[in-house]
Amino acid sequence: MKQIIAAICLMLLSSISLANDAQVKSVRLWASPDSTRLVFDMSTPAAYKVITLDNPDRLVVDLESARLAAPLGTVDYNNTLLQSIRSAPRNGKDLRVVLDLKNRVRPEIFMLNPAGDYGYRLVIDLYDANTEIKSISAATSAPLSPAPSITTNDKAPDAKALDDKRYRDIVIAIDAGHGGEDTGARGPSGTNEKDVTLAIARKLEDLVRKEKGMRPVLIRDGDYYIGLRQRTQKAREHKADIFVAIHADAFTNPNARGSSVFILSERGASSEAARWLAAKENASDLIGGVELGGKDKMLASVLLDLSQTASVEASHDVASKVLEGLKEIGDLHKPHVERAGFMVLKSPDIPSLLVETAFISNPAEERKLQDEEHQQNLARAILSGIRTYFTRSPPPGTKLAALAARRHIISEGETLASIAGQYGVSVDKLRLTNKLPDEQIKAGVVLRIPGDG
Repeated sequence: MKQIIAAICLMLLSSISLANDAQVKSVRLWASPDSTRLVFDMSTPAAYKVITLDNPDRLVVDLESARLAAPLGTVDYNNTLLQSIRSAPRNGKDLRVVLDLKNRVRPEIFMLNPAGDYGYRLVIDLYDANTEIKSISAATSAPLSPAPSITTNDKAPDAKALDDKRYRDIVIAIDAGHGGEDTGARGPSGTNEKDVTLAIARKLEDLVRKEKGMRPVLIRDGDYYIGLRQRTQKAREHKADIFVAIHADAFTNPNARGSSVFILSERGASSEAARWLAAKENASDLIGGVELGGKDKMLASVLLDLSQTASVEASHDVASKVLEGLKEIGDLHKPHVERAGFMVLKSPDIPSLLVETAFISNPAEERKLQDEEHQQNLARAILSGIRTYFTRSPPPGTKLAALAARRHIISEGETLASIAGQYGVSVDKLRLTNKLPDEQIKAGVVLRIPGDG
């Protein structure tokens, strides 16, 4: 009888022990161009140790007091840094997971608390160690090519001459919010924000590619996660002239509706400036290599503040134009540009804006966000604002700046004859180029100057 009672007690203790174990319920894999993310869905958090081995390359993760709730199942390793995943019990109470790697990696591993539809998660980010990992400093240290001089007289280039390599394209960095493990907000019928933002971003990319003098850079071009600072770093590596983040808002009230456009708040700007100044080499890159040691520290602070002020002002100008475009196709949540401390807006040297295209939490707007035609209209509205801004304020050395050199804004008292004489072209050619019915002109009108007399 005593033996039976002892056996029962042992079984009960074992079941209690198993119940207290952290269970690995499933595994998910995400591949991006720069990394591989492995996610273990956990019942509870677990302490872990990581060991890196070579010949062959492996990563060993030991989870304390953990076990598999079920076999890991089939995993697609295509386009990832992994060859396979193995697991086995260890020391009677722990779980050992072995990641067989295609080559050497730099791992980052951390535990996430429950959020949204997810519970506890152990996240393993793998970066290819054979690929140079560029810091923000390295990304900003490469000097920009000097801007070519732009002629403003009758020798200025016409549209055909813009294939000249002296002139560069304006680079539009398009950032689809969320991705991979981070699904973003979810609509009432289950639409994920990450899918909507990527669809709109790709449509915007296509439109920008067709624009003369513009080149798109898609920050996220697939269903994978990118860190917030990595997004702005990537834009900087491509020497972006503007950074546009695309999102779809959510709120507890399902009646909330309309588009919004955000730029960085002054408070967010000042806190980010402090962070950049703390990393002296980064701030030095932004302000043209000014030495930040000793007596020059105050100068560096002033110069960086001026750089950031200019960036925020430009952000506001672009955002205002984008808001006008969005107003043409639907409701606005607020009739003015809003300010917030979004991390992706904190690049001191790149004008940045965040577009909340609609409230995905609103059933009617969720349906519109799923519609490809509406996505296309949103992309057109965003491009319209960007185009308007850069047509009026093109960066020096760009194709649009070269084209702007062939524009003339009519002032009070000017005549068509005086303008034609100024640029060395005939009155008839000037009138025909601008489709003017006669020689009557108005102040403020912008005239295109033909490329020859």
